[in-house]
Amino acid sequence: MSETTSTKKDKKHPLNGRRALPSNNSNAEENEVLEMEAFGLTPRGFNPKDYLQVVDIYMFKEPHEINKQQHHTDKYYSPKLVVRRGQPFQIQIDFNRPYKPGTDKFWLEYLIGRYPQQNKGTYIPVLVGDELKPGEWGAKVTHKENNSIRLSIMSSATCIAGKFRLYVAVWTPFGILRTQRNSETDTYILFNPWCQQDSVFLDDEKEREEFVLNDVGVIFHGDINDIKLRSWSYGQFEENVLDACLFLMDKAELELSGRGNPIKICRVASAVINSRDDSGVIAGSWDNTYTYGVAPSAWTGSVDILLEYYSSKQPVRYGQCWVFAGVFNTFLRCLGIPARVVTNYSSAHDNNANLQLDFFLDEEGKVDTKTTKDSVWNYHCWNEAWMSRPDLPVGFGGWQVVDGTPQETSDGMYRCGPASVQAIKHGHVCFQFDAPFVFAEVNSDIVYSRREKNGAQMIEKIDMTHVGKLIVTKEIGGDGMMDITEEYKFQEGSDEERLALETAVMYGVKKQITQDTVYQPQTDVDMDFQVQKAILGSDFKVIITFKNKSQNRYSAATYLSGNIVFYTGVVKSEFKKHSVSVTLEPSSSSTFDVVIKSSEYLSELLDQASFHFFVTARINETGKILALQKATVLEIPTLHIKTRGEAVAGREMSVIVEFTNPLKQTLENVTLHLEGPSVLRTVKKVFRQIPANSTLTWEVKCTPKRPGLRKLIASLNCDALRHVYGELNVQIQKL
Repeated sequence: MSETTSTKKDKKHPLNGRRALPSNNSNAEENEVLEMEAFGLTPRGFNPKDYLQVVDIYMFKEPHEINKQQHHTDKYYSPKLVVRRGQPFQIQIDFNRPYKPGTDKFWLEYLIGRYPQQNKGTYIPVLVGDELKPGEWGAKVTHKENNSIRLSIMSSATCIAGKFRLYVAVWTPFGILRTQRNSETDTYILFNPWCQQDSVFLDDEKEREEFVLNDVGVIFHGDINDIKLRSWSYGQFEENVLDACLFLMDKAELELSGRGNPIKICRVASAVINSRDDSGVIAGSWDNTYTYGVAPSAWTGSVDILLEYYSSKQPVRYGQCWVFAGVFNTFLRCLGIPARVVTNYSSAHDNNANLQLDFFLDEEGKVDTKTTKDSVWNYHCWNEAWMSRPDLPVGFGGWQVVDGTPQETSDGMYRCGPASVQAIKHGHVCFQFDAPFVFAEVNSDIVYSRREKNGAQMIEKIDMTHVGKLIVTKEIGGDGMMDITEEYKFQEGSDEERLALETAVMYGVKKQITQDTVYQPQTDVDMDFQVQKAILGSDFKVIITFKNKSQNRYSAATYLSGNIVFYTGVVKSEFKKHSVSVTLEPSSSSTFDVVIKSSEYLSELLDQASFHFFVTARINETGKILALQKATVLEIPTLHIKTRGEAVAGREMSVIVEFTNPLKQTLENVTLHLEGPSVLRTVKKVFRQIPANSTLTWEVKCTPKRPGLRKLIASLNCDALRHVYGELNVQIQKL
C-alpha cells in the first residue's frame, strides 16, 4: 500500500536532476509541520508544559473588527482573516502564564504551499522586535495584559498573494514547540493599492473605490453608432470567490514565489481565463449554437462561472469577449489588483498584424467573402490592470492591457498582455507583452482593393479612421461612459499620431507601403449612408447620399449588400442585395432610400441583432470605386425590475421582473436570470412559452445581507431573442 502511495506522489511531482525540491505551485497543498522540533536527545525529565505555551490565538477577523476595516477587506464573505500586504494588522495571543520578554522567546511562522522555503518567500519566520519597518516583515508587542499580548504584524509589500498558514513557535533549550495546525488562523494576504511600496499602488481614493472595491460594473457593447450598455456583477467579495481565484493560479501552475508579481499573475491569468490549450475557465463560442451550455448573453455576472469552474474543474460553457473580460475583472479586483473593463469600438482582428485590414472587391465592386480574411469586430472588450512595470523603462507603468479572449497565440498559448497602454500610444511596441497585436487592434487601416482582369491589384480606397474610433470604460463613481481613446492614440491625422505609427513600424510592426501612383481615389464625389434606428421586428431604411462637387455629370452603378453578422464582423449570410443606377448632376447632392423589411432579416438574425452594410458605387465615367461599410444594431426590448416591501438588510423582500414580447411570434424555452451582489445569489427560471405581445411577470423573494446602494441585474434568453437585460438600483436600509 505504501509503495503505491509513494509512486503516486512521485508521479505528481517528478524530481529531475535540476531540482532539489519539486515545484511549489499549489496554494491548496500543505506540508506537515512538527509540533516538537527537538535539538537532539530530549532529557527524560523534559516537560513542555514547564515552558511558555500558546492557549489561544485571536485574529480580529470579523468584518466590523480592526483588521478588515483598516485593510478594506470587510466586504469579503470569508470567515478567515483577509489583509493586504505592506500594512500592519493585529492579532492577540493568550499564553498559559504572563509573557516575560527577557526570558521567553517566541516567533510567528507563515507558510504557503507544500514545500516552504525561506528564500522563496514561502516560509516566513516573523521575529518580535521593538519597531516595525514599512513594507518589511516584522512584529511588535503593542499591549500586554495578564496572560495575553496584542501583536502588530507588518507584512512585506512584495509578499506572495495567497492563503498562508500560521504557527506560533516557542523556543526551549531542548527544541522548538509549535502550535497545532489550525485552519481558523489561516490568513489571506492580498495586493494593496493603498500601500506606496506595493507595485499596484494607486494614489486616488475614488479610483481605488471604483477599480478595487466596486463589485458591480457596466460593460459597453453594441456599435459605435448605437452604443449599448449592460451591468455586470463582478461579485469579487462573494463567498468562495477568493478561493476560486487562488485556484486559478494553481490551475495555471504559477510558482508560488511568482505570485507577488502582478505582471506574472496577469500573464498566466489571461491564458487560464479561456479554455483553449489549458482547460481554463470559459469555453468560447461564436457560432450562435450553445448546446449543452449557457448562451454568453445570458450571464449576468462572474460568480456563477467562477464557482462552477472551482467545483467542476471543467471549462464553463459559453463565453464571448465581455464574459472573458467580466470574469478577468473579478479575478483581478478580488486579488487587490486595480482593474477595469474597456471596450474598443471597430476593433481590428488583423490576422497577420500588418496594420492593414484587406477587403477584396470583385469586378462589380462587391466584397469577395472568399478572399477577405480580416474582420472588424463591432466592439471588443478587454481589461486594463494597474501596476508598475519595473521590467520596462521608466514611464510605461500604470494601465496595462490584458485580454483573456482567445484570439491569437502568444508564446505558444492563447493569451494577451500585460501590454503598457502608454507604450501602445507612443508606438513603442517593442516592450513586452503583445503590444504589436493591441496596437493593430486600435490603429489598423482598411484597404479596399480590386483585382483587374489581368491580375493586377488596384487599391480603390484606404480608410484610415474606421478602426479604433472610440475606446471607452465606465466612469468613476457612476454608470456613465468615459472616453479613454486619447490614452491609446493621438488625434487622428496629427503629427504625433504619424510619429507613433512610424515608431511602431521601426520597432517591427509590419506595414505595407502603398504607392501613391497606384492609389488615386475619386475626390470630387462624396458618398455616405445612414441606417435608420430600428426596433427588432420592424422595417427600417438605409439612406444613401451622394455629393457631386465637380462640374461634370456622372452616373454611378450603386450596390448595397446587407449582411447578418456576428459581432466579430464575420458574415453569416447576405440577406439583402440592392442595385441601382444613380445620375449625379454637377455641383449637387442626391439621396435615395433602400427599405429593409423585417421579413427579410428575422429568420436569419443572430443573438446581437447585428447588421453590416456595404455600399459600393462605381463611377462609370472614370471607373473609380467609392466604398463604405457600417455596422448597426437593432433596438432590443428591455426587462423591467421593481421591488415590493421594505428593502432592509436581514428582512425578506420581493423582486418582480416583467417582460413584454415585442415579436410577432411566440417565444419558446425562455430562461430568466436574476442576481444582485449582497441582495440575492443568482436565481433562474425557465418559461415554456411567451405568446406574441403578452407580458410575463416573475416574482422572487430574497433577504438582503448588507445595507447600502445595491444593484439588481436580470437577463432573458431564448433562441429567438438574446441580449435582453434589465437593472435596478436599490437602497438597502439598516435594520
